[in-house]
Amino acid sequence: AGDTHLGGEDFDNRLVEFCVQDFKRKNRGMDLTTNARALRRLRTQCERAKRTLSSSTQATIELDSLYEGIDYSVAISRARFEELCADYFR
Repeated sequence: AGDTHLGGEDFDNRLVEFCVQDFKRKNRGMDLTTNARALRRLRTQCERAKRTLSSSTQATIELDSLYEGIDYSVAISRARFEELCADYFR
């Protein structure tokens, strides 16, 4: 019953992927996955947002100068987060 290898990190990864795509869309295709430090910082904020979403309906992921001096901010609702991870709940 269920995936025994599924853990919090899987949910973090979904949030990181969402943010990477969102950043790309907002910044003319810039790919921050080429920058390990930017990805680490993003993952930390995504983990924090995931914890916030366990008790709140909305969380904001904000990072100053995330990649090439560009600030990044996105609000994510619990419903959107659940949508991103929907296949894990099946």
